[in-house]
Amino acid sequence: MRPIEKQATSGVSRGSMVIAALSTVVEWYDFTLYLYFTTVLSRVFFGGGENSLLATLAGFAIAYGMRPLGAMVFGHVGDRIGRRRTLLLSMMLMTMAMLATALLPDYATIGPAAGVLLMLLRCLMAFSVGGEYTGVVAYLLEGARAERRGLITSLASAASEIGALLAVALSALTVAVMDAADLDAWGWRIPFFAGAALAGGVWIARSAMEESPDFLRQVAQRTVPDSPLRHTLAHHRPALLRTFAISALGSITYYVGITYVPTFLSSSGGLAEGHSLGLSTLAAVAVILVTPLAGALSDRVGRKPVLVWLAVASVLLPLAMFGLMTDGAEATIAGAAIVLACLAGGVSAVGAPATAEQFPGEGRLSGLALGVTVATAIFGGLTPFLAELLIRSTGWNALPGAMIAAVALVVLPVFLSMPETRPARQAANEAGATS
Repeated sequence: MRPIEKQATSGVSRGSMVIAALSTVVEWYDFTLYLYFTTVLSRVFFGGGENSLLATLAGFAIAYGMRPLGAMVFGHVGDRIGRRRTLLLSMMLMTMAMLATALLPDYATIGPAAGVLLMLLRCLMAFSVGGEYTGVVAYLLEGARAERRGLITSLASAASEIGALLAVALSALTVAVMDAADLDAWGWRIPFFAGAALAGGVWIARSAMEESPDFLRQVAQRTVPDSPLRHTLAHHRPALLRTFAISALGSITYYVGITYVPTFLSSSGGLAEGHSLGLSTLAAVAVILVTPLAGALSDRVGRKPVLVWLAVASVLLPLAMFGLMTDGAEATIAGAAIVLACLAGGVSAVGAPATAEQFPGEGRLSGLALGVTVATAIFGGLTPFLAELLIRSTGWNALPGAMIAAVALVVLPVFLSMPETRPARQAANEAGATS
C-alpha cells in the first residue's frame, strides 16, 4: 500500500484525517437507515400488526442501550493501546452486523424469531457504534491545529450527515421504484447490502491510518492511564456532567428533530412514506451545509456562546416547527423540517469539539464514552419511541417539539456556567506557526 501523503498537522497525514472524518458516514448510514425504514421493517420483521411500529422503535431504543457499553469497552481499548486499533475493530464489527442484517429471514419465514434476531443484530451494531463516533472525534481533535479544532472536528458530524443522506436517498429510491410487495419481500435488503459494502471499504482504508499524535505523546511520556475509566471518574467528574449536557441536547435535536421526522410524517398522515423520505434528503443536505459553518464559528467566537445560542433556539423553535408539520402545506412542512435539521446540525457540530475538549488526552475516549454515549442512549435511542408513544396517548402532534424544548431548558444553565474550551487565540497562533 502506498504511504499516505504527509501534512504538517501535529504529525498526522492529510489522508489519515480525511479517512477518519469520512468514516462516520458508515455508522450514521446504518442507524438512520433503520429509522427511515421503520415502517417497512415493522411489516417485514414484526408482521405489520397494530403494535409492530412500536415494537420496531422499541428495538431501536433497546439496542441503543448497548452504546454506552460498547463505548466503554472501545474507549478502554483506545485509551490503552491506541485510537487506530479501536477504530479498526469497531468498523469490522459494523461490517459484520450490516451484512448479517441484509441476510436475515423475515417474519413470514420464521415468525417472531425474525424480530428477535433483528434486535440482537441491532445490539451488536450499537455496541460497535458506541466506540466509533467518540473515537473519530478524539482522533480529529488530536490531529487538528488548535485554531481549527472546531472546523476539523465538526467534520465528523458533517460526514455522519452524508451517511444519513445516503441512507435516506437510497431508501427513497428503493421505495419509489418498487411496489409494496417486492419492497417487503426482498427490496428492503438492498440498502443494507450497500451499507455492508461501504463499511468493508472504510475498514480497508483505515488500515492506512496513522496513530493519534496525542496517544503517541502519552506513550513517550509514559502517562497512559492503567485504568482510563477510573482515572476519568476520579479526576474529571464536572467534565462528565458538561459532556452529558451537551450530548443530551445534540441527541434529542438529532433523533427527534431529524431521524424521527419521516416516521412522524408517515404515521400522522402529513406525507406519504415516499414523500417523507424525500423530504429528509433535503434536511440532510441542509445539515451538511450548516455543520462546518457552525464548527468554524465556534473557532472564532468560542464553543460556549454558540452552544448557548443554540440552546435558546432549541427552546423557541421546535414546538412551532412540529406544529407547522402537522397542519401546514408540503412547502411549509419542508421548511419546518429544514429548520429543525439545521438546529440539530449546529448542536452536533459544536458539540463534537466541545465534548472532546472537556478531557485531556489521558482517558479522553473513556470520558467521552461515559458522557456522550450515556446521553445518546437516553435522549437518542429512546426518544423516537417515546415521541410516538406519547403522541398516540395524548393526540398532541407537536409534543416532540416540547420534548426538545424541555431538554434545552434543563441544559441551558450548564452551558451558561461552563468554562470556554476553545484554545486561546495566542496559543492557537503559536501552534499554527510551529506545525
